[in-house]
Amino acid sequence: MTRITTRDGTGIFYKDWGAKDARPIVFSHGWPLSADAWDAQMVFFADEGFRTVAHDRRSHGRSDQVWNANTMDQYADDLAELIEALDLHDAILVGHSTGGGEVTRYIGRHGTARVAKVALIGAVPPLMLKTEANPGGLPIDAFDAIRKGTFDNRSQFFRDLTIPFYGYNREGAAISEGIREEFWRQGMMGGLKGQLDSIRAFSESDFHRDLARFDVPTLVLHGDDDQIVPIGASALETVKIVPNAVLKVYRGADHGLTETHQDRFNADLLDFIRA
Repeated sequence: MTRITTRDGTGIFYKDWGAKDARPIVFSHGWPLSADAWDAQMVFFADEGFRTVAHDRRSHGRSDQVWNANTMDQYADDLAELIEALDLHDAILVGHSTGGGEVTRYIGRHGTARVAKVALIGAVPPLMLKTEANPGGLPIDAFDAIRKGTFDNRSQFFRDLTIPFYGYNREGAAISEGIREEFWRQGMMGGLKGQLDSIRAFSESDFHRDLARFDVPTLVLHGDDDQIVPIGASALETVKIVPNAVLKVYRGADHGLTETHQDRFNADLLDFIRA
C-alpha cells in the first residue's frame, strides 16, 4: 500500500493513478468515507490524461487511527505533506463536503503556490454551525444527533444516513443498494474516535478567512436539494467571499451528487479544469 508518514508519525494511505508526469488532480473525500469515494473520478480523469491522487484522511479508511489531532488544521497539514511528498505542482484540488473544508483550510494555511484551480463540491465552508454571526447555519442539536447516532450504533446510523445523503427519500428516487452498502463499508473502515472528532471539525470550523485567501479559479458546485450541507449557508455564502468564483447549482440534486450525477459531474469538472 502507498503511504506517507507525517511529521507527527501518522501513516496516511493514498492512491496515485495515471501518468506520473501528467497534471495532478488531488481529491479530498467527505465524512465518514475514504479515498474510495473518488474511484470513478480517478479512473475517468486518469483516462483523460491526468494524474489522480486521493488519500484516506487520518483516522479514516486505511490511514492510521489516531487519538488526538483529528482537527481541520491537521487535516490540511496532512494534505500539504502529501502534496509536498509527491512534489505536485499546478495541481487542481477537489474537495467534497468535509474534503471541501480540508482543501479550503489547506489554502488558508499553505497558500496556492502549488495550486492552479480549486473545486468545492457540496462543501462545508464557510461555516456549518448556526451562530449569531451565521444565522443560516444548522443548530448544534443537529450535530449532537450525528454524534449520538455515530456513538450509539455507528453501523446502523451509517446505513440510515445514506437515505438523505443520496436523496433516496425523495419521490421517484432510484435507490441503489450497492451505493448504500459501499458507503457503509467505507464508513466502517474508519476509527470511531477520529470520526467523532471529525464531526466537530467539519461543523464548527470557520473558513471565512481561508476563503478570503483564494486567488485561483474556483468552482463551487452544489445540489439545491442537499439535505446534509444545505446550499444556503454553504455554497451561496462561499461565492460571496471567493473572488470570481463560478457557482454551478444542480437542480434537485443531493449531497452525494458525485455518484448520483456521476457522468454530468465528471463532464462539468473536466470543462472547468480545461477552461
